[in-house]
Amino acid sequence: MIKNLLKNKILIIDGAMGTMVQSFKLSEEDFRKDQFKDHSIDLKGNNDVLVLTQPQIISEIHKRYLEAGADIIETNTFNANSISQSDYQLEDQVYNINFEAAKIASKVAKSYKDKPRFVAGAIGPTSRTASLSPDVNDPSYRNTSFDELVSVYSEQIQGLLDGGIDLFLVETVFDTLNCKAAIFAINQIIKEKNIDMPIFISGTITDASGRTLSGQTVEAFWNSIKHIKPTGVGLNCALGGEQIRPWLNELSNIADTFVFVYPNAGLPNELGEYDQQPKDMSAIIEEFAEDGLVNMVGGCCGTTPDHIEAISSAVKNKKPRKIPSVDTYTRLSGLEPFVIRPESNFINIGERTNVTGSSRFKKLIKEGDYEAALSVARQQIQNGAQIIDINMDEGLLDSEKIMEKFLRLIASEPDIAKVPVMIDSSKWSVIEIGLKNLQGKGIVNSISLKEGEEIFLEQAQKIKDYGAATVIMAFDEQGQADSYDRKVEICSRAYKLLVEKIDFAPEDIIFDPNIFAIATGIDEHNSYAKSYIDAAKELKNRFPKVHISGGVSNLSFSFRGNDVLREAMHSVFLFHAVKSGMDMGIVNAGQLTVYDDIDAKLKECIEDVIFDRKNDSTERLIEIAQEHKGKKKKIKADLSWRKASIEERLSYSLKEGIIDYIEADTEEARKKYDRPINIIEGPLMDGMNIVGDLFGSGKMFLPQVVKSARVMKKAVAYLVPYIDKEKKEMGLENVSNGRILLATVKGDVHDIGKNIVGVVLGCNGYDIIDLGVMVPSDKILSEAKGKGADMIGLSGLITPSLDEMVHVAKEMERMDFDIPLLIGGATTSKKHTAIKIEENYSGPTIHITDASRSVGAVSKLFNADEKNQFEQSVKEEFEQIRNTINKKNIKKLSINKARERKFSIDWDKYSFLKPNLIGTKVFNTYPLDELADYIDWSPFFHAWELKGKYPSILKDEKYGKEANKIFSDGKNILNRIITDNILEPKAVIGIYDAHAKDEVVFTEKMKFNFPRQLVDKGKDNPNFSLADFIGPKNDYIGLFALTTGHGLEYLVEEFEKQNDDYNVIMAKVIADRLVEAFAERMHERVRTEFWGYAENEAMKGDDLIKEKFQGIRPAPGYPSCPGHEEKDTIWDILDVEKHTGITLTETRAMYPAASICGWYFSHPKSRYFFIRES
Repeated sequence: MIKNLLKNKILIIDGAMGTMVQSFKLSEEDFRKDQFKDHSIDLKGNNDVLVLTQPQIISEIHKRYLEAGADIIETNTFNANSISQSDYQLEDQVYNINFEAAKIASKVAKSYKDKPRFVAGAIGPTSRTASLSPDVNDPSYRNTSFDELVSVYSEQIQGLLDGGIDLFLVETVFDTLNCKAAIFAINQIIKEKNIDMPIFISGTITDASGRTLSGQTVEAFWNSIKHIKPTGVGLNCALGGEQIRPWLNELSNIADTFVFVYPNAGLPNELGEYDQQPKDMSAIIEEFAEDGLVNMVGGCCGTTPDHIEAISSAVKNKKPRKIPSVDTYTRLSGLEPFVIRPESNFINIGERTNVTGSSRFKKLIKEGDYEAALSVARQQIQNGAQIIDINMDEGLLDSEKIMEKFLRLIASEPDIAKVPVMIDSSKWSVIEIGLKNLQGKGIVNSISLKEGEEIFLEQAQKIKDYGAATVIMAFDEQGQADSYDRKVEICSRAYKLLVEKIDFAPEDIIFDPNIFAIATGIDEHNSYAKSYIDAAKELKNRFPKVHISGGVSNLSFSFRGNDVLREAMHSVFLFHAVKSGMDMGIVNAGQLTVYDDIDAKLKECIEDVIFDRKNDSTERLIEIAQEHKGKKKKIKADLSWRKASIEERLSYSLKEGIIDYIEADTEEARKKYDRPINIIEGPLMDGMNIVGDLFGSGKMFLPQVVKSARVMKKAVAYLVPYIDKEKKEMGLENVSNGRILLATVKGDVHDIGKNIVGVVLGCNGYDIIDLGVMVPSDKILSEAKGKGADMIGLSGLITPSLDEMVHVAKEMERMDFDIPLLIGGATTSKKHTAIKIEENYSGPTIHITDASRSVGAVSKLFNADEKNQFEQSVKEEFEQIRNTINKKNIKKLSINKARERKFSIDWDKYSFLKPNLIGTKVFNTYPLDELADYIDWSPFFHAWELKGKYPSILKDEKYGKEANKIFSDGKNILNRIITDNILEPKAVIGIYDAHAKDEVVFTEKMKFNFPRQLVDKGKDNPNFSLADFIGPKNDYIGLFALTTGHGLEYLVEEFEKQNDDYNVIMAKVIADRLVEAFAERMHERVRTEFWGYAENEAMKGDDLIKEKFQGIRPAPGYPSCPGHEEKDTIWDILDVEKHTGITLTETRAMYPAASICGWYFSHPKSRYFFIRES
């Protein structure tokens, strides 16, 4: 039923459960009730247990959302799994919680008869990640596994099903491997029960990088989970509607199923609160609907029934998104998507991470040198491999264990993990271990009919359930296919079984018709290459969606040791095989010769062997092989960065996460610098600062940062013996720089930032006591006292963590602590620390803004000479923040009270002047020389960060010399623009009948909404709205939009070609000054000519700049109208794009940038003012 509804209307899912629970302000006793009266640890914060102890509250929340218009309500089970519940020692209650939660929601939903209502079984991500290591020093470590997650999720799923849910919602996916375990468990159970249950999956994009926490892009995420054929896929949490738009747009374009979104109520403010109002949020979601992006919408953190009601109303009559027709290409993924399209040409599968094919790689694995082994994988990708084949089949290796370890190591190397992985093994147990450690969609290499159809289909079904493609070897019960007929016969049989028996996607089938060694001296082998090429062509004709692959190095096996010949053989073979349908292959991407560069005689001889054209082909190739023996080429990676200075090399290694040269470079730096600690505090910290900046701006993502931290750790580890030696020589060997305790507070499981802080501080000689995550205040403080901590650092990512930090501060005060308290984490801020935390603790409280910059603050706190001054400066800064907030914390009025205090004009006594122009007037061009006299030059200097007013700045002692220089340069550009008519000014204005009521101005059958001041300024001070300056009837309003940006791009392009950044900026600044001048000149003409209410006005120069004239020209975004939404109405009335070529971006920025739009108000009392948005 739900699928049919989604086709015909946009469905509504409910809002935040946690936000609503918090509104009841429940105590510890409320969470316990009689059922858990004697439970050994606190339960407050465990919202899921409320279905057992406070079912009436959960029921009431469900009712409120259904009353608000929700079609779907989620069960209160986000953390109802044994991993999350273990934090509260309630693992034994998991089934009961899920069962009761489903029962409560189902009962409430069924009580509504007006329309179908559905219950979604909410399945959260747990507090552990299968793709990320919680230990920055051991990237292969995991605190959970795929099998554990499947078991954990299965228990939850069973309870939800038994309780009566209508669909599954796997939500807030920050690690796709966790999600794959959840859908694997769901799939198993619904198959066992033989039921059909819709599955909805919702990912979480964590920041501006557009990736999940574990590093996947939106498309990679979709490729990884689409095998389950979900009823719907969507995005939720972490971002507000505005921020989530690009990723929703991407998902909507690629997903051939229903798409949904339920974002947060904006981003948390500096106090960790969500304050986006229902009206604002619903307007954003309404745009999603209007643009055809969604089939279902709702709200996440910070949303309430009021938000859901507004959203429901906003999309009520909107058409749902149409599911796009998506080409059935092979869609693989690592951290990034990899789609094999018809135009993709040949796909290189890197072969060197294979212990059976690379003696060097085998040696590295056997010796446990995983850093070097990872470098092999990295080099393969740098040399062009689009997929990497990993094989650990060796008699003396624990293949399962090694495969798992290596895949987990790869997951922490973004430049390797970005590509899909091919798990290569002859042992099914190794393949299955591999599949359980891939968050992306990889390839199995391989399965076959060797053991019969039953085992073949059983393995294929599991591969499908794990979400992978597979290689099918041309191998059946009789053995490997070596002839054309056998190759085609076996592959055709396998295809039919896969597609018809288990509905395996044809595009996920890759045939390997066997590439065998040729030129062996055995006559039967002479046709092997030709048989493969002919079979590839036939299979592609029969089954167009499949792929043809093979291990190319097998071809030249008889010429081992002669790399030049082998590379030539591979290149010639591939040239012909690819033309016949082979579209991927396991090759050493760095060791292929260009076909046209091969010696003509050698090439002809190789082709004779491949196509079995002459009886003596093999003999001739053996002879010619001797001529090329020993001419081995060495392929080198791009190491140009190694020629840079030692500081630049260290920075590069940190930024790129390259560990190969770090010890050698650190040693070189050690010889250059006086003290080893100066290397850490100098170039190494400089590199980490770059990493921090890139991460903050969304140009690096989490795994890369962790990888950088590991490089840092390795460099520091190298320096530690030298630092210790120096300490010993100075008699300081047993002296620590200080002991710092770090903890993620109770209720929060996020610790990446904390871990990095620990690494960086540890690198600087501080002893770190890391208590981990979900740490209650009593443990933090008892450990701090027991271990003699000199400082406590608290971390948290989610909003409730802020309250827990306040609690810890209060407890520190109560227990007479006086050591510094450090506060850090994504939702923390200096403002929140000043207002909520520092006032509750008399000891030093410091907000740490960035992990990589923590050393500066900590070193000052430990430095006797700097400590007091630093603490005092922070206290003064916090005091200033509080004073500013207190001043701003002015009482707000209700809208009705504010209207009573509106700016009052006696309109009965006011004489309305009919404008000379009623309607629209277009200026297709405008004389540039006329605008020059209207330029306000002061902002010109401000743009160049020179402070002062024109013309006095030209004589300023500090800035005068530079001001005169840029003024001359600016005038030169201006004169050129005017003389050559480089810019083409365009404008459209209009004056129309208008009237106002409250905050709305009505004109041209449209309306403008102008917000009113709500701050209580006292009853004698008016609360303005721009609508106050328009009469209740028979008045007028003017509109305008103008630009001087057309033509600027050609001037900019000219300077860019000359690498003249200075004049690029100068041209743009002059264009901006001209558009402001244009606006000033047009307003003057409106006052004196087109409207004519000030026809006798005579102002020039400063009077114009100081706006001494009658009337105002505010613009959207001005303090008196801070929103930009009203631009849409200006564009509609004036038809701005048609008349001026000015367009609006998605966020309503104007293009060209040198453009202005706004309104004209004529009343002599009209004025500018400030609207507070918060």
